[in-house]
Amino acid sequence: MLIAPPLSLYIHIPWCVKKCPYCDFNSHAQVDGIPQEAYVTALLADLDRDIADYGAALGGRALHSIFFGGGTPSLFSPDSIARILDGVKHRLDFNSGIEITLETNPGTVEHGRLDGYLAAGVNRISFGVQSFDDDKLRRLGRIHSASDAARVVGEARAAGFDNFNIDLMYALPGQDLAGAARDIEQAIALAPTHISHYQLTIEPNTAFASRPPTLPDSDAAWDMQEHSQHLLAEAGYSQYEISAYAKPDRRSQHNLNYWHFGDYLGIGAGAHGKLTDAATGSIRRRAKQRTPRAYLQHAGQSRGIASEATLANIDLPFEYMMNALRLVDGVPMGEFAQRTGLGPEAIADTLARARAQGWIDNDSAILRTTETGQRFLNDVIALFLPAGDGESGRRHA
Repeated sequence: MLIAPPLSLYIHIPWCVKKCPYCDFNSHAQVDGIPQEAYVTALLADLDRDIADYGAALGGRALHSIFFGGGTPSLFSPDSIARILDGVKHRLDFNSGIEITLETNPGTVEHGRLDGYLAAGVNRISFGVQSFDDDKLRRLGRIHSASDAARVVGEARAAGFDNFNIDLMYALPGQDLAGAARDIEQAIALAPTHISHYQLTIEPNTAFASRPPTLPDSDAAWDMQEHSQHLLAEAGYSQYEISAYAKPDRRSQHNLNYWHFGDYLGIGAGAHGKLTDAATGSIRRRAKQRTPRAYLQHAGQSRGIASEATLANIDLPFEYMMNALRLVDGVPMGEFAQRTGLGPEAIADTLARARAQGWIDNDSAILRTTETGQRFLNDVIALFLPAGDGESGRRHA
């Protein structure tokens, strides 16, 4: 039986100071300034449209988390962030203890702004540090230095933030195992509550795709990941998702909702949303106009919606597994039926194949990848694609 899961809100801020060469996100370098006031108005009109269109499917559901992503949301002033959050709260209820995260670039957060974000309602900060090696930061096209990163983390703590994440990347151009370990050790020294640790990959339609740097090979990258896992575990950071490590009770509630195939509204240029309508037994996806200009012109109107679709039952196993299998501890087997409306027979044959490969545990109560399954996660997920829909993915390291 399909049951409406927790509801989150993603707010996309598409501007950044400059586009990083590895980035394939919907981000746009600011040229003639950012129309903050107009964009805030557009975001709230966009939200009004979603609320009107989804109607009973929202049914008084309160928000579990809010996430400002980008781009670089810290280019927006605390007053703009406060206006957005006040507008959202006027339209939707907030759960007690709601997690509200703002992504920031250490090179764009001005001294004194952080306490303004806290006053606006933000209670979790995510710093896009990527590395504590200035040479690696230069190669990645970042606008901050290692000292900038350390300074802004200290300012966040002084401002009153007690929950913050540091984003790191590994398998960087010219990086070796010792260099990757130094990044982890310097992150741990700053005592964040959460560390995200991603492998750098070359994505299509990026500057790195047209001029690829030389990266460590897959075996070296795997060694970096394994060694980093060990260092993080020793420091008290528990791995709960392929790329996420947290202190006790500090897991990202917003990201966990994604991994558990939860619902989320998405507002902003190029934002995506997913909503379950338990009454009709349907799950809908919606995406907004991608470019800031088109979004500002059409937000809140029918033309502001770039695409919309109801997920077909045949696609739901893959959609669910693409998220849930990222969780190291797995998910209860019964959650699959609650979040998709499908019975266990829909995945029985595929699960048997995955277990025969040694990729998924044989525990009938928990859906969880083995250590080998984590290493070949894309291949495991690809098993759940509808017949004829794509090929096996590459190793996730």
